Amino acid sequence: QFEISMSNDENNPAYEAPWMIYGLGWSNKETEFSEARIAIGSFKEDLQNSIQVLKKSKKGFDKISEFAQVYPSTKISWNPSKSQGSKDLLASSSDIIRLWDVSQNDAEATHLLFNYKAKSSGKGPYCNPITSFDWNEADPTMLGSCSIDTTITIWDVTLGSPKTHLIAHDKEVYDMTFSNERDIFASVGADGSVRMFDLRNLDHSTIIYETPQLTPLLRIAWNKLDSRYISTIMMDSSKTVVLDTRSPSVPVAVLEGHAASVNAFAWSPNNVHRLCSVGEDAQALIWDTKKEGFQQHREPILAYGADSEINSVNWSWAFPEWIAISFDKRLGLLSI
Repeated sequence: QFEISMSNDENNPAYEAPWMIYGLGWSNKETEFSEARIAIGSFKEDLQNSIQVLKKSKKGFDKISEFAQVYPSTKISWNPSKSQGSKDLLASSSDIIRLWDVSQNDAEATHLLFNYKAKSSGKGPYCNPITSFDWNEADPTMLGSCSIDTTITIWDVTLGSPKTHLIAHDKEVYDMTFSNERDIFASVGADGSVRMFDLRNLDHSTIIYETPQLTPLLRIAWNKLDSRYISTIMMDSSKTVVLDTRSPSVPVAVLEGHAASVNAFAWSPNNVHRLCSVGEDAQALIWDTKKEGFQQHREPILAYGADSEINSVNWSWAFPEWIAISFDKRLGLLSI
């Protein structure tokens, strides 16, 4: 019997930031839970934004470092390397991709990855905003990013240079995700399609799913425990769609327990069928997708209600019993 509970209630959250939190990520390093670290990003309608790195404390989390970020981060994620000997790299996306080495408490900038494009006026290059990115777990030296300019760029983070750059969609690309196979990735965007790519043959892509009215798709995540399954959410939709890549044109499951738009979701790191979605209705819902055949799931197996809309969620790979969520200025930890 599973239960979902907040390690700290709304009146005493795991951490309260000085600004609205948007974007968060657990470090993947295999440590004791007392050494766990989480990075959070600010959402300020301003050029000057921040990223804070937090470390577990007796009462929740304490800030151990803070560094400047230009514009709010659209995503924050640590590299997937789990061994203690490897660098603990943190990436964030906004106008560009920024990489920091946060192996120690202080953050050291390692690379700035620019999605340059020449201005038609001839006044020099500019950067199209980065909407999202994903680390390649099979090859942690590789990172993929997507942009409003319809492109995806695959980066070598060791060299800080692009490996390949391609036009991926007809309109803005909002998110991309790597499979657990090194060369396979998928993306979603404003054209309402899910497209699948193979780095070994980028001459063409495969449209594996399109929304009925070509409604834009905002987020996508591959199930890293079973590469048959991939999930996505539509703009202004209360549903999370789960696809089976073997027959993806019809969803294998539609999760529709939210009363307002879904903002984010995360697959479980240790249960192939579990997924957590969070939304504008201040709900964090845990789903079980293992039922065979098409299912419209209306009842989550677990639910948690915050006191304001939940913007971000990240399910810890190092500590699978913990899920981090952000609502307003607060970081909450859900214990599964």
